[in-house]
Amino acid sequence: MAAAAAEQQQFYLLLGNLLSPDNVVRKQAEETYENIPGRSKITFLLQAIRNTTAAEEARQMAAVLLRRLLSSAFDEVYPALPSDVQTAIKSELLMIIQMETQSSMRKKICDIAAELARNLIDEDGNNQWPEGLKFLFDSVSSQNMGLREAALHIFWNFPGIFGNQQQHYLDVIKRMLVQCMQDQEHPSIRTLSARATAAFILANEHNVALFKHFADLLPGFLKAVNDSCYQNDDSVLKSLVEIADTVPKYLRPHLEATLQLSLKLCGDANLSNMQRQLALEVIVTLSETAAAMLRKHTNIIAQTIPQMLAMMVDLEEDEDWANADELEDDDFDSNAVAGESALDRMACGLGGKLVLPMIKEHIMQMLQNPDWKYRHAGLMALSAIGEGCHQQMEGILNEIVNFVLLFLQDPHPRVRYAACNAVGQMATDFAPGFQKKFHEKVIAALLQTMEDQGNQRVQAHAAAALINFTEDCPKSLLIPYLDNLVKHLHSIMVLKLQELIQKGTKLVLEQVVTSIASVADTAEEKFVPYYDLFMPSLKHIVENAVQKELRLLRGKTIECISLIGLAVGKDKFMQDASDVMQLLLKTQTDFNDMEDDDPQISYMISAWARMCKILGKEFQQYLPVVMGPLMKTASIKPEVALLDTQDMENMSDDDGWEFVNLGDQQSFGIKTAGLEEKSTACQMLVCYAKELKEGFVEYTEQVVKLMVPLLKFYFHDGVRVAAAESMPLLLECARVRGPEYLTQMWHFMCDALIKAIGTEPDSDVLSEIMHSFAKCIEVMGDGCLNNEHFEELGGILKAKLEEHFKNQELRQVKRQDEDYDEQVEESLQDEDDNDVYILTKVSDILHSIFSSYKEKVLPWFEQLLPLIVNLIADLPVEEPSVNTKMPSRTGVLECPHRPWPDRQWGLCIFDDIIEHCSPASFKYAEYFLRPMLQYVCDSSPEVRQAAAYGLGVMAQFGGDNYRPFCTEALPLLVRVIQAPESKTKENVNATENCISAVGKIMKFKPDCVNVEEVLPHWLSWLPLHEDKEEAVQTFSYLCDLIESNHPIVLGPNNTNLPKIFSIIAEGEMHEAIKHEDPCAKRLANVVRQVQTSGGLWTECIAQLSPEQQAAIQELLNSA
Repeated sequence: MAAAAAEQQQFYLLLGNLLSPDNVVRKQAEETYENIPGRSKITFLLQAIRNTTAAEEARQMAAVLLRRLLSSAFDEVYPALPSDVQTAIKSELLMIIQMETQSSMRKKICDIAAELARNLIDEDGNNQWPEGLKFLFDSVSSQNMGLREAALHIFWNFPGIFGNQQQHYLDVIKRMLVQCMQDQEHPSIRTLSARATAAFILANEHNVALFKHFADLLPGFLKAVNDSCYQNDDSVLKSLVEIADTVPKYLRPHLEATLQLSLKLCGDANLSNMQRQLALEVIVTLSETAAAMLRKHTNIIAQTIPQMLAMMVDLEEDEDWANADELEDDDFDSNAVAGESALDRMACGLGGKLVLPMIKEHIMQMLQNPDWKYRHAGLMALSAIGEGCHQQMEGILNEIVNFVLLFLQDPHPRVRYAACNAVGQMATDFAPGFQKKFHEKVIAALLQTMEDQGNQRVQAHAAAALINFTEDCPKSLLIPYLDNLVKHLHSIMVLKLQELIQKGTKLVLEQVVTSIASVADTAEEKFVPYYDLFMPSLKHIVENAVQKELRLLRGKTIECISLIGLAVGKDKFMQDASDVMQLLLKTQTDFNDMEDDDPQISYMISAWARMCKILGKEFQQYLPVVMGPLMKTASIKPEVALLDTQDMENMSDDDGWEFVNLGDQQSFGIKTAGLEEKSTACQMLVCYAKELKEGFVEYTEQVVKLMVPLLKFYFHDGVRVAAAESMPLLLECARVRGPEYLTQMWHFMCDALIKAIGTEPDSDVLSEIMHSFAKCIEVMGDGCLNNEHFEELGGILKAKLEEHFKNQELRQVKRQDEDYDEQVEESLQDEDDNDVYILTKVSDILHSIFSSYKEKVLPWFEQLLPLIVNLIADLPVEEPSVNTKMPSRTGVLECPHRPWPDRQWGLCIFDDIIEHCSPASFKYAEYFLRPMLQYVCDSSPEVRQAAAYGLGVMAQFGGDNYRPFCTEALPLLVRVIQAPESKTKENVNATENCISAVGKIMKFKPDCVNVEEVLPHWLSWLPLHEDKEEAVQTFSYLCDLIESNHPIVLGPNNTNLPKIFSIIAEGEMHEAIKHEDPCAKRLANVVRQVQTSGGLWTECIAQLSPEQQAAIQELLNSA
């Protein structure tokens, strides 16, 4: 006994040390604690919790540690305990809860009980701790308020505690919650039961029947929200925000009351800012998660908008604002920032059709208010709604812009700042139309505002708006202003450089340097005349701005130099290239001493990549210096933590952590510092591989070892995209090392890429991974996938296609929903576009496999065949109802089709099979031939194009079985070509594919058609110039015909030659054929032959326009 007591005493000391403020003592205690065996930990911790004479902090610490132990290591510790010990622990915990008198300690012990219960529900949902449930039932109706709190706390912490008996106990659970929510004497019981109700609803988020059953708890819940706020407790309000976010449909029966309450709390100045913002958050969240449901309550939206605007007026007077040299981060707790962000989200959620008419008058009134805060808020509101009200504002942009520009001359600097903000935001939201319409006014107004000496913040923000404007400005629009822009930017730079030296102020200079970079980036080679004006000063800044507070300025200047270099090109930049490289290398050698958050790092990394683009192969010599730091940054490992709700309450957001709620009281935390830098670094590695190709081969191995695991780096989409993009490029780089090295590298990537296609959650990233995988197969070719790869890939592609059809069905269901409206339709269309994009990538992968493996891959493909056939099949015809079956004009019943993108991509996949797997492809002809012939005349140009391309490759590669179908196809193709609008912009590509297909039928299956009859028509349709690949095919066939002196093509006595010359000239003018293409040489030779026969040459040339004559000359000079 004495030994045990001594050990327990030691353990108390250890608990004390775990709480020590001294880092060394604490670290040592943590190590000692980690090394205690699990079973002993449980014994010691329980003993400490039970001991009411021990120090309060030590007991609380012991409770937290025991909960963490059960949460993180249950399977290692608990099942190994003898069953009598397990039973003892369970009864011990319930006993301690009943004995405990101190409320916060009791909560911590309840958390342990909830954690244990969570782990004691087996896979079939059986609760292995019936005594725990009995305790819950007994306690909730106990007279002892502490026990009732305990029962609710456990249920709140683990609402799934009933396991598979939940349905059976549903009425009991409901009664228990209702009873506690009506406890008039104990506000804390009402609050807890409201939180428990929310937790229970959230835990059953997919159980719609349960929402209905529990709908009548909502009024009591809303009352608890209200009451708890006035007791300075916002926990129930937070639960309401979660419900709005995850299960908004639960609120439907009492939506009006929910909104009225939120509105009331938001407008009550007696509540804290945090509570008012949370109340607003309920409405804003609903505008995102249940927009259609909310749009029906226009009266609430109309009242919410002035609330948000009122928050935006809540600004502090600040004497030093105008000339502060450091931009402090936005204070995200402030009402002004919260109001602005809410307005932005609400406009995006509900759409401009509803929001703009409601807000327009308010903003106009605010802009006329004598108090600067109202004018500031009005302009910031205008910036905030631009994205959501895009369509509606476009119509009245002219009056908005004219009005906003007036405020660049407002007497108050912060209003001028807000006007710059609005201009910059509109330049981004409405680009490039904004630039095209307002370039003259806006550039002049911003340059004038940049001269606002004595108001640094305004000057800097005007420069920032100019950056937004030039980034999206078409080059041709900017050129006329270059002289004036450069003059202004240069004089401000010179002035601000002097101020930096005299006073140390740098804010405006930082922005001006970026403005210069942005102008150069848009102007490209037109910036050459101004190069020498800026480069010496910029180099001077990089050389001398070495103090810590100038790191950002130096980084931006490095960016500016490299962007100017890229704009003016190698020839002009070479005079400074070695100086600049030396400056960068000097910074690079100090790189290891830089702190992780040094802003120069990401600027440096991007600058190196631009230098690589400028210098090309000559950059290779710098790789040994550059790659070390780049790999170091690309390898940053973020700090992560798995926390439960209790730990979360001790973490604040402002120390750089972000959290994802994993449900079940668990959250995942990640420290975001360094993530953007990591992403930039990975993108730059992609850039090196792309630019340097075999020059990068030394590094391929270390880069591939870094990149492959990053396909699973779920903390940052950009990192996964870069990892995917790098794969085919690294294979290209590694080619020079020979096939064995290449194959090894491919084996290292292949599994990971296939798995990533199966598991990637984000559709944008997924499409990049699929695209890269297809590219890799094209690089590696036949034999690069083994049977396991094929099996896994087949399963994944099958699942993607099945998901495609399932999503279409789900969208049809949503179209039947009671809240369906035109804005819902817009978002469904967006989802649809996403789905189709993934379908195009499935097609890319199949294309790369068919083109590499040819017909031997067809047996594998057959598992996907029914799904691909489904893409081009007519939908099953139901009984004719009024709206589905109207006789068409020809009196034939039309079948409803699948959406046109399905048919387009289904045909593309069959096109590939015909092109790469013939003659074996004919065994699938029964599935695709009829649709292909039918779809040549489809109403969708994309479908016509895919069908026409298929008929062309059928003639070219298909083999003899396809002959009768080539004969059948010809009149259909001609019908499309001769249709009245066949050459309009949307139709031309499809039409050109039809013309090309006719050419291929004549060339490869001449006995299927009357070539003599078709040829004159075909010639009259030339040249093709939109679809470059088909243009080459048609021109080569034309060359065949001319070179064989085909009488119909040349005409009697060569009378057709002028027409042929004009076809060749038009093709050249539209750059239909690259000069390095062998076809261009053949065309040039045709022209040269005529050149030698004097009179004929003169006659041909005389009939061409001056542009056509110049084009013929250009062809002769270059091919």
